[in-house]
Amino acid sequence: MRRARPRRAPGPTCAWRKARTAIRTVSDAAGGTFQVRFEQRWGHLTQPRVRALAWLLDSPDLLDPASPHWGGRIASLAPVTPTVAAWLGALQDDPSPLDAALGPKFYSRLGLYAEKLLAFYFEQHGVLQAHGLQVQVNRNDTVGEFDFLLRDGNDLLHWEFATKFYLLEGAPDPGIFNHLIGPNLADTLGLKMRKILDKQLALSRHPAAQSLLAQPVRAAQALVKGWLFYPSGATPAMDGISQEHGHGFWCTPAQLPARRYVVLPRLQWLAPFKGRDVEVLDVAALRAQLFDLAQPVMVATVDTIEGWEVECTRGFVVPHDWVEQAAARRLTGTLPA
Repeated sequence: MRRARPRRAPGPTCAWRKARTAIRTVSDAAGGTFQVRFEQRWGHLTQPRVRALAWLLDSPDLLDPASPHWGGRIASLAPVTPTVAAWLGALQDDPSPLDAALGPKFYSRLGLYAEKLLAFYFEQHGVLQAHGLQVQVNRNDTVGEFDFLLRDGNDLLHWEFATKFYLLEGAPDPGIFNHLIGPNLADTLGLKMRKILDKQLALSRHPAAQSLLAQPVRAAQALVKGWLFYPSGATPAMDGISQEHGHGFWCTPAQLPARRYVVLPRLQWLAPFKGRDVEVLDVAALRAQLFDLAQPVMVATVDTIEGWEVECTRGFVVPHDWVEQAAARRLTGTLPA
């Protein structure tokens, strides 16, 4: 068995993407859906953690770095090189270095799990200065935390990292993004990005942070990965959102089409699903299982390919009154209008 070894990735860790011309709807590239393209490139990766890491490195941006909405403060990973692809292949053969980095704990928070995966990549490729570095005025007063400090020549890059999943409820609200709502109705893309841009990216300027920084911070940016979900048949383009972002559907149990389904546990939300010995449900069985659904559930439609259940599409199944719940939260101010 080959052991995955640390390798230095050539070139910079971040790169801007070219500005794109807005069009009326989002369409999948000529090569098929993102799931098809991911399987073509990474189908040999079947270890869930390695597959999730490959998705973090090779998935499309959720936000468009060139959009004026973000003021140049959106980071974008450089394209995966053959060297990095080979490194991922070595981890598939022997995932023990990744398993050791993640440790034995069970990750209940998907964001923390994704953060640890990305920290492993940065550390293995020689650019990680610090991860999760807390800034405190005193023992009882924490100002904030740097998600990532990355070495960039004689300077540092401060990257805040988020992995998010939002459902479009109602018509898009250009430049505000409050109609892209978290499945549990706890936040919106607009709220999240305003917190990151207005507060978290300013952390390096706080006096308490200065003594912790061995080098100056040249730029503070947000790296945002994730998926957006739309009512069936509606995939509108939105300024500020990457034209190639990963997307799926949302619907109630009664609206589910006749397909084969796998219910995805939270730690399987990142990469397109691929697995064996999993429970596959037809639409009637899934509707019965979700009859009294209280919280949204993510599912994948799957096809059987060479003994593996492989994701075709994904979506959230929401309670029948999910739209009404969103409207009620807006009325009370829990969610912004």
